[in-house]
Amino acid sequence: MANPISDGAYELRFDALFSNRRSYSFPCDGLGHVDIDSLTERARLNYFYARAMIGMEVAWPDVRPHMSH
Repeated sequence: MANPISDGAYELRFDALFSNRRSYSFPCDGLGHVDIDSLTERARLNYFYARAMIGMEVAWPDVRPHMSH
């Protein structure tokens, strides 16, 4: 059975509040749960940073269907 968090169907996206800042997105399930253990060290640090910066640098996150680039 596929892991619903790592199957790539959804992403938790933290949009930047300012145009000169970056947005962050992380694979998640349909409820926005991120499997932290599956993230790389850098992605894990970015995830914790984005969570800490809600309202200061990034907006409250949205769960969105994953958009391939």
